[in-house]
Amino acid sequence: MPVERLSPDLNPDAAEWLEATAQTELLRFTTAGSVDDGKSTLIGRLLYDSKGVYEDQLASVRKATRNLSTNGLDLSLLTDGLRAEREQGITIDVAYRYFSTPRRKFIIADTPGHEQYTRNMATGASTANLAVILIDARYGVLPQSRRHAFLATLLGIPHLVVAINKMDLMEFREDVFARIRDEFGRFVAQIEARDITYIPISALDGDNVVNRSPRTPWYEGPALLEHLETVPIARDLNLTDLRFPVQYVIRPNLDFRGFAGTLASGVIHKGDAITVLPSGRTSRVKSIVTWEGEIEEAFAPMSVAVCLEDEIDISRGDMLALPDNLPHAARRFDATVVWMNQKPLEPNRSYLIKQTTQVTQARVREIRYRIDVNTLEHQAARRLELNAIGVVSVEAQRPLLFDAYRKNRFTGSFILIDPITNETMGAGMILQAATPQGAAGPVTDGERRLARGHAPLAICLPPGQVELAWLLERRLFDHGYTVHVIRQPESLRQAVRTALGAGLIAIVAPAGPADWELLRQAVPADQLVRAENVQQGMEAVARLSRPEAPLTGGEGI
Repeated sequence: MPVERLSPDLNPDAAEWLEATAQTELLRFTTAGSVDDGKSTLIGRLLYDSKGVYEDQLASVRKATRNLSTNGLDLSLLTDGLRAEREQGITIDVAYRYFSTPRRKFIIADTPGHEQYTRNMATGASTANLAVILIDARYGVLPQSRRHAFLATLLGIPHLVVAINKMDLMEFREDVFARIRDEFGRFVAQIEARDITYIPISALDGDNVVNRSPRTPWYEGPALLEHLETVPIARDLNLTDLRFPVQYVIRPNLDFRGFAGTLASGVIHKGDAITVLPSGRTSRVKSIVTWEGEIEEAFAPMSVAVCLEDEIDISRGDMLALPDNLPHAARRFDATVVWMNQKPLEPNRSYLIKQTTQVTQARVREIRYRIDVNTLEHQAARRLELNAIGVVSVEAQRPLLFDAYRKNRFTGSFILIDPITNETMGAGMILQAATPQGAAGPVTDGERRLARGHAPLAICLPPGQVELAWLLERRLFDHGYTVHVIRQPESLRQAVRTALGAGLIAIVAPAGPADWELLRQAVPADQLVRAENVQQGMEAVARLSRPEAPLTGGEGI
């Protein structure tokens, strides 16, 4: 927004400062460390030296300081006030701190580092560009250090900083720094971490935190704040794959129909040819509208309204993409899940899944394995407890539009919600679609078995036991099986009725006009359509068979 709109009488110097601040790049980073690694002191040092602390906060810290460290201040108290709140019974998952320098604005997600707070770290780190992992120079690489690095990589954080703290207690020895760097490097080679920077620091004395320290002449890299100000983050955004999930349809009058949402990734231009998913209809971008007016292009993560040249039925949960670069569309996929609830994850329980702007029902069909975050070992598991991490197979009620999480953190992430209590049960990161995309040829029995989640089976009951058949059907259905009672199908008409009764989409190639008339007599009109080609068939399925997404249990999450 132009500064002039804020106030016509704004001081020119203030206007210049506000405009410069509005253009300043924002870096989100999270910190992780074991108990007494100095995380609170480090954050306090960054806030204090960057003038990011208010006078009343400083006065409160001075009053509470017992062991003086910096100008009569215990810098750890700038963040450790949270501990007192916990002692009063207040639960705080993630604490956020804000500060800025002339070069960048920063948001710190201060997350607990203990293993029992794995879900908290996942919450705070989910949107971070960078993670600072603290290691105590006295003790070296601990299991917690490896766990934090694994979680940061798992959550797709593109940049890691390993801050080897308390170097003052080790006389700033280069061999200590080199030993810890090499040991940590051997571990992260197993988890495919992309960008790692090692910095020797003393958070207490300020060495290599804001300014480079003369006590480490052998270290030629940047100080921590210098690195935070200069680490390149522009490429962290996916500007290649256009993904625009529709959040809301704006129709203030008959002359305007816009589709509002946040660009998950990519760039969209006025005049671009786009494909609407899942219907597959195509159109062109007529205009891109913002609060300030129309613009020629928009890019992630801007929030805009897109108007199309053609009247196409589009609703919340649909997605706009480029015709030659489409996301996966599948009901089943494999994902890594961080479980966040006291109720354990067990296969075949019904949940709501919220992914981009879609909400639908889903089940976890299989827990493939649980991951030991300390050793990276894959362990067999029948359930996932609170804070556990595992790889699972998920089946949604209708196809979801997604990319792999490593490629797109927005379209590749989801949460599972309890449909009764609306509690968030777990957070997931999609690995890949569970079925081949774009496979040619007829659907195989193996693909059907994978899609249904179970093998076919014929169960023969004693003659005349219809009530027993209904009871067995209900029990199996409630446990997640696709089941239907069949009573002596004798014709095409009966077979189609059976398929519809089982919730299937029946594709019929009739032998002649007589078969079409039989179907018209046997099947309700709202469940029968004619299609001349594949495109018409796809559009009919999207129009008639897609259930509306439930609006409760996740819209506000």
